[in-house]
Amino acid sequence: MPQPPVPQKIIPLKPLSNPDAKVYPRSISGAYTRWRWILVWATQIAFYGICWLPWRGRQAVLMDIDSRKFYFFDLVLWPQDTIYLVLLMILGALALFLFTAVAGRLWCGYACPQTVYTEIFLWFEKLFEGERPQRIKLDAAPWDKPKLAKKIGKHATWIVFSLWTGFTFVGYFMPIRDLAHDLLSLTPGGWSSFWVLFYAFATYGNAGFLRDQMCRQICPYARFQFVMFDPDTLIIAYDAARGESRGARAKGSDPRAQGLGDCVDCGICVQVCPTGIDIRNGLQNECIGCAACIDACDQVMDKMSYPRGLIRYSTENAVSLRYSPLAIVRRAARPRVIIYALVLSLLSAATAWSLATRIPLKVNVLKDRNVLSREADDGSIENTYRLQIMNTGDLTRKFRITIAGPDGIRLYGDNEITVAGGEIGTETAIVRLDPGAAKAGAVAIGFNIVDTADPNVVVFERSKFWMPD
Repeated sequence: MPQPPVPQKIIPLKPLSNPDAKVYPRSISGAYTRWRWILVWATQIAFYGICWLPWRGRQAVLMDIDSRKFYFFDLVLWPQDTIYLVLLMILGALALFLFTAVAGRLWCGYACPQTVYTEIFLWFEKLFEGERPQRIKLDAAPWDKPKLAKKIGKHATWIVFSLWTGFTFVGYFMPIRDLAHDLLSLTPGGWSSFWVLFYAFATYGNAGFLRDQMCRQICPYARFQFVMFDPDTLIIAYDAARGESRGARAKGSDPRAQGLGDCVDCGICVQVCPTGIDIRNGLQNECIGCAACIDACDQVMDKMSYPRGLIRYSTENAVSLRYSPLAIVRRAARPRVIIYALVLSLLSAATAWSLATRIPLKVNVLKDRNVLSREADDGSIENTYRLQIMNTGDLTRKFRITIAGPDGIRLYGDNEITVAGGEIGTETAIVRLDPGAAKAGAVAIGFNIVDTADPNVVVFERSKFWMPD
């Protein structure tokens, strides 16, 4: 008779008996594996390709550290726009909370850089050393010329790929074409060389050696994921009521007559796991939700002519209470999910609205502190200001400067300035006011800066005019 259902509780992290033990994931095919590789290709095409996209004579996406500007196609952000970086981080955190509450560690299993680069490095490893049995045998074999050649080939490929990754990453923080020219001409800067090597080393170490240890021991996400889980969160679940008791049997035999469940105890679900856990022991913090065990188990079920889904995406409640797929979907709309989705939607809409209505102009007015005021040739009182006009858009614009204040206040000199996209223009503004037009002391005035071609691009900046006694 089948055993009663086993709750899919999260098993806390366990100290490894051998921290240096290497996990040899077995290759597997299936729907989830295909999706994982689709995400690998999609993320890497975007990562390695976007930095080379030209846009209006510059790089399309560039966080230019030297000029302190962040270019994202037509959008140009300045240090004063740090609020958008904060909003982006908040939106990312809320999205992670929402996806985790609904479907567990989807990010970890499909899009996390550690998962993506580990998959790529494993592919290189299989290319040189073969599949799981061959890799285990090779590592246990004594060193000889064939083993040395395979190891050198693998590590050389890893190093070249890591250097390319480090170079690409740094290319998002300084113009990648300039960086490529400097490297090819052997005249790279000290800091650019350091960061290329640093990120190359990080890629090489994390994806080539640490691998599962990053997910098991280092990544903090495994420690707090259970805070966002509940019995209705989609997880990788083993159906213990159907699978137990485990045991080998001949194909075509009746497992129930032998007192067995559907699990044939082949261990393939463990062999394909990139962190080396046994999902049949329940959900564990080390599980990254990659679903490789689902693909493996479904193949075994197909060979045994058993129904698929012994290991499947499900919820703790669905496994123990036998919910239908429709009931699982209905229970996804629970309070915490609704709150996450609502806050994420509202904040996303507010951020999008702010960016869409953002005026591509910022102005700083700096009063000349050396001489507060002086008498001009025509007898009027003169104050000098320095205007920093930041064109935060991508198009060259011509701005007209006007002054507002007491009757008779006026600008002396040029009142127009042309500023290229993403640049700062500086203009000296001389403001004059007739004696007696205002009381002595600080007088409120304002500078109006408007785009001559687009009156909607306008900024009014307040300042003070100093009248002597």
